[in-house]
Amino acid sequence: MSFTALILLITYETRWVHPEIHAYFSQSGNLTGQQLATRSRGYLQESLGLLLEGADEPAHRERALFQLELAYSLFDIGLYRREYACTEPNLARLDRLGQRLQAGEAPTPTELNRSLLAPIGCLTEIEMGQLDRRGLATNQFVEETRRHQTLVLLGSLLIYVLGIVFWWMHERQRRSAERATRESLKWMSRAMLDPLTGVGNRSALNEEIVQREGRPVGLLLIDIDFFKQYNDALGHPDGDRLLRRLAMLIDESLAGQARLYRMGGDEFAALLDCHEDATLAGDCQRLTEQLRAASLDHPAHPHSDHVTLSIGAARFIAGEAGLALGYAAADQALYRVKGEGRDGWEVARVEAAAGNAGA
Repeated sequence: MSFTALILLITYETRWVHPEIHAYFSQSGNLTGQQLATRSRGYLQESLGLLLEGADEPAHRERALFQLELAYSLFDIGLYRREYACTEPNLARLDRLGQRLQAGEAPTPTELNRSLLAPIGCLTEIEMGQLDRRGLATNQFVEETRRHQTLVLLGSLLIYVLGIVFWWMHERQRRSAERATRESLKWMSRAMLDPLTGVGNRSALNEEIVQREGRPVGLLLIDIDFFKQYNDALGHPDGDRLLRRLAMLIDESLAGQARLYRMGGDEFAALLDCHEDATLAGDCQRLTEQLRAASLDHPAHPHSDHVTLSIGAARFIAGEAGLALGYAAADQALYRVKGEGRDGWEVARVEAAAGNAGA
């Protein structure tokens, strides 16, 4: 609204200047704007010269009468009658002189001076008055123009300042919004991560399934065997370090091709694109072999000196329903491995809920 008001003001002030200039200077093209008194005085001077040269000659009197009538017509206007007191009596003098010339009388030089010099002096007074009025009008016009130009300049400066202020406010709001967006994304990202291991959590798994909807994927559920006993023997700090170490080992064994998630406690999940059960079987076998090669000590393991894993896997089509079926199948396979003594893996078929066991 402020910008609109200022623009309207500047538009109005700008439109004011041109009509005023046009109204003032265009007067030179019409009779009412010309110096009629100057032209009338010139005709009277010509008439006086003709009569002084030869008032007795009819031709001179005729020409002088013509000049006198021209002067009278330019002298006899309402403006001069209203504004100048000398106009009425001098028009009367010219009227009497014109009547004498029409009657063929030849006025003497003294009569001519009395009849024409006074009107010439009156016209001179009118000329000076008109010049003063024109000068006054010009000065007034200049002052008005300066005032309006000042208003336009101040309005422009105000628009500039308001523009800077609005830009600054917009920029501050934009940066604040960007900062809030970054903070929101950061918190959202943190909300999708397990704070201990830095891998995704259950919510992140669901989000990834939505993004891969319709694609064939494989899911590995990985459980650390006898992790409670590990914590009881070495303490929770060592247990936390083992979880972080296993997250790195799982990622390395799957060649960085899988997304890792901590489902809670000592259970991890790995999600990867997969078109064949044989691929899942190979991943499970490779993970088991690399863990054995790492030889991570487990002093409380009842069947081994090192950490072992139980793995259940399943392949399905990504989607909400597919995840439910695939997760259930992989979880059942995981518990079958645990029931058979742990330290092994099994790939379950989602359709038949059956799987192939491996050592």
